Amino acid sequence: MTINQISIFIENRKNALSELTNVLAEHNINLRAIQIADTSDFGIARIIVDDPEPVKAALERSAYIVKQTPVIAIEIPDEAGSLNKILKLLADNGRNVEYMYGFTGRQTNAAFMVIRTTDVQKTEEILEKAKIRTVAQNEVSQL
Repeated sequence: MTINQISIFIENRKNALSELTNVLAEHNINLRAIQIADTSDFGIARIIVDDPEPVKAALERSAYIVKQTPVIAIEIPDEAGSLNKILKLLADNGRNVEYMYGFTGRQTNAAFMVIRTTDVQKTEEILEKAKIRTVAQNEVSQL
């Protein structure tokens, strides 16, 4: 199961991030997760939201360049070594994790990691075979 991440290209300048979050607030969009990567000139904000389609549309209407990308959110037990076990499983099966970031849920004692890999479908198969729970898009609002 994949969820849809929205990547937003933003200038690396004063107030750029608050301008982005202002658009989200104006449209009553609640972030489930956010990750920022930057260079000296621009940044990429990657966000997870309950319903990505209207969020993408709202951002495009506000002149942002956005891209929707399938990613995998995995539930990780809240114990030492849990993330390592999953990353080792993926590495042992030839999966390259391009990037990842985490978030916690409101209703569980687990953490969640968003991962982007070179072959999302193959990664899902590996995780499923290892009985590692992935999160579906329709579950995001309940986490």
